[in-house]
Amino acid sequence: MLSLNLNQLHKPDNRSAFLDIYRGTAVLLMIVFHFCWDLRHFGYLDYSLTSPFWVGFRAVIVFLFLSAIGWSSYLAVQSGQPFSRFRKHMAVLLLAATSISLVTYIIFPKQWIFFGILHFIFLASIAVRPMARTPFISLALAVAIAAMYWLTDWFAFTDFKHVLYNDLNLPRKTVDIIAPIPWICAVFIGPIFGYLKIHTFRLPSNLITAGIAVMGRYALRVYLTHQIILFSLVATAHYLITKLT
Repeated sequence: MLSLNLNQLHKPDNRSAFLDIYRGTAVLLMIVFHFCWDLRHFGYLDYSLTSPFWVGFRAVIVFLFLSAIGWSSYLAVQSGQPFSRFRKHMAVLLLAATSISLVTYIIFPKQWIFFGILHFIFLASIAVRPMARTPFISLALAVAIAAMYWLTDWFAFTDFKHVLYNDLNLPRKTVDIIAPIPWICAVFIGPIFGYLKIHTFRLPSNLITAGIAVMGRYALRVYLTHQIILFSLVATAHYLITKLT
């Protein structure tokens, strides 16, 4: 049987195979989500994005991505990762988020992404960095924010939303948007996963787990390119089908 030793695969960078697979699972689910969206766009599927299933499906994807940020931040500070590496990573994220905004503004001027998942990841990575050294405090903060969000109206931000949509005239129906609260809670939960050493769990080494790990390792690149490829493939298939029928 063909297999690939995940520990050897990640040994050069001292990476966690489990964390890469965890993040790679989020990438795989994201690809499925967007593929279904593309099929829906061209009329091959019919469903509502606001149905409980698809809302929950997206929530799982977002939680996996965001908790992985706090988790990897914990591992970075514990391993003594130089700040220069973190600064470089932030620069790449900022460039990617800005590019997403510019491209969507050109393609979808009435639905462009002004604060999507990459924009949030950029800010959340900065916010969780100092918290990563104290995983229990980070967890307590996540619980406190979640409790205030669900039990009070302190985070309604009515005036702020008025400024965004009325004064700044930003699109209400943007292609992608994420609420910083309560999703920052998922990021602040991440460090406790690192403290509990979940990343040291061993998983079966085979082509499937290796493939998912690679997607997790290059998650940003896959995120930036996958929908271009998927949409193009579905659009091409749709064009051929309509021409042949």
